[in-house]
Amino acid sequence: MYLKKNSSNLINILSILTLIVTLVLIFNYPANTNIEIFNGSYKIDFISSYMKILTVLSGIFVLITSSKFLKIFKIFQIEYQILILSSILGIFVMISSNDLIVFYIGLELQSLALYVLASFNRDQVSSSEAGLKYFVLSALSSGLLLYGCSLIYGFSGTTNFEEISIIMDDNQYGLTFGIVFILVGLAFKISAVPFHMWAPDVYEGSPTSVTLFFAVAPKIAAITVFIRFLYVPFFNVIDQWQLIIVFLSVASMIFGAVAAIGQKNLKRLIAYSSIGHMGYALAGLCAGTNLGIQSSVLYITIYLVMNFGFFSCLFMLKRENKYYENIDDLSGLSKKSSTDCTFIISHIVFTGWNSTHGRFFCKILHFLKLCSSSQCIS
Repeated sequence: MYLKKNSSNLINILSILTLIVTLVLIFNYPANTNIEIFNGSYKIDFISSYMKILTVLSGIFVLITSSKFLKIFKIFQIEYQILILSSILGIFVMISSNDLIVFYIGLELQSLALYVLASFNRDQVSSSEAGLKYFVLSALSSGLLLYGCSLIYGFSGTTNFEEISIIMDDNQYGLTFGIVFILVGLAFKISAVPFHMWAPDVYEGSPTSVTLFFAVAPKIAAITVFIRFLYVPFFNVIDQWQLIIVFLSVASMIFGAVAAIGQKNLKRLIAYSSIGHMGYALAGLCAGTNLGIQSSVLYITIYLVMNFGFFSCLFMLKRENKYYENIDDLSGLSKKSSTDCTFIISHIVFTGWNSTHGRFFCKILHFLKLCSSSQCIS
């Protein structure tokens, strides 16, 4: 047991060092890098490098903050770090994918690790249930997404994004159906309405450290893939997907805000919060402009930082090795803990009402870009 505990600590340290080295290597690339390898199926450019930096920072934060939590629940095992790294590797492949096959390989590599992470605490029924729910629903969405990819390939004759963009035509209805299926699969990955049904239960049932990873890393990958798909192969048919993105965005904003009102569990509350925030992130993509992409990337960056702050407070809210997860547990927090002020501030900033924070301006920026875009829907 002692050797196993030491090996878990060693793997955790090595995993963090691996991510730090990866971060240094990414920073080593010039900002204007634009490299295509593997016959143009894997692309390294500014947006991929930036999103990889966010992903690596997420991984480092998760590994550092979750070690004590895992030790208390006696699930601090070497598999945890390996699964986190495997998921990050899949996210890297997704972010830099410039080909349908490469994209799907990265998606499955990320998802397979997340299935296991969701059910990592085998002693809790809720964790096993969360893993099973995520596996079943994610498999369904992956099937729809793969069917969309097969339609795109069948009607275009290629899987490369740039070649698809040349062939894409408004009159090819098979390609339109393919776009719809792909957008449905991607909407599930970011838990956008109406494909959000997995998020509250999985967030609540998973270990808190896994919930943190669910809340940040897959969202970064999915938003980047949305940008890749919408602005490279499908940009010529913006009229066909713009309304879909508008619906996903508006529905997620409204439902995420309304459904969060009645929640009593903090992790379920964050699940609905993430649904609403993904709606705002998608809003920038509706414009069909580079400024819209920039506002979405900025928004996802601030969303990442605020999740770090919220979950840091959540990890600190414990007594006698028992973690608080319900809103009722916060009653009298000012008398029990010095983290109350930080926790409340984190919540206020999460709502976006604090005009001193960048998220408030991100929302304004989103709507300004939507209104000023020539592609804006009247």
